[in-house]
Amino acid sequence: MKRSLLLFLTLSLFLTSCGSADSSVEAASVSAAQYIENKGSDTIVNLALAWAETYQVEHADIRISVTGGGSGTGIAALINGTVDLANASRQIKAEEIEEAQSKGIEPVEHVIARDAIAVIVNSENPVSQLTLQQISDIYSGKITNWSEVGGEDRPIVKLSRETNSGTHVYFLETVLRLGNSKDKTLFSMDTLLLPSSEGIISEVRQNPNAIGYDGLGYVPHDVKMIAIAKEEGGGYVLPSIETVNDKSYAIARDLYMYTNGEPVGIVKEYLDWILSEQAQQIVADLGFVPAK
Repeated sequence: MKRSLLLFLTLSLFLTSCGSADSSVEAASVSAAQYIENKGSDTIVNLALAWAETYQVEHADIRISVTGGGSGTGIAALINGTVDLANASRQIKAEEIEEAQSKGIEPVEHVIARDAIAVIVNSENPVSQLTLQQISDIYSGKITNWSEVGGEDRPIVKLSRETNSGTHVYFLETVLRLGNSKDKTLFSMDTLLLPSSEGIISEVRQNPNAIGYDGLGYVPHDVKMIAIAKEEGGGYVLPSIETVNDKSYAIARDLYMYTNGEPVGIVKEYLDWILSEQAQQIVADLGFVPAK
């Protein structure tokens, strides 16, 4: 009986030791992983997720956390020193750079892709083309009925991203204000502000009176993209990789990642990979425009 008890205790200690060793190995493996924190633009988030998933398959020791929240959120996180990469669909503002520098942060800009902003309407809407001025007048409240731009006698329901969105800021500056930095035109007070690209798509899909805007990579086939002319009498152009590259489409922009200083180590390696042929093919596959 004593021998059986002794054998049982010995075996239990052995198994416990093995279990502890396995746990230690697993913990060491987790702690050995290197992390990249990536946050910001909702326009970029799907692309950033696709990059992260592909990169982690090839680099098992790297873990990349990707979250959205808007360009302002990403840049704020950079300023606070809580991210390695801040995604933005607009350039960082002078006051944001000043705030960052006051905290010892030196923002460095990296162009990682390009994007067209598509103006979209419900598939049943007969309007297929607008000038930049007409779109500005719609969003500022000067034009309120589709009949004023060749459509049916219906009120126009205006949809926009929220103010923290880089896409919102870009659309305000480039479309509503037509690129004039002295212009103070604002979105009409009855513009509906939605928190995501998907929200705008969903509302346009359901509402025949709606007009919205979204990154080209988010636009599905069941909503209509509007062909845009830069000025009255000019050619009407639909957004595409080709029309962004040849600069014939009026609403196109660079997409950015920001780092604190010049990137080093695993962040530099990841950014270098993002600009590689493999990663830029993912850009094209998702409907964005490659940076190179």
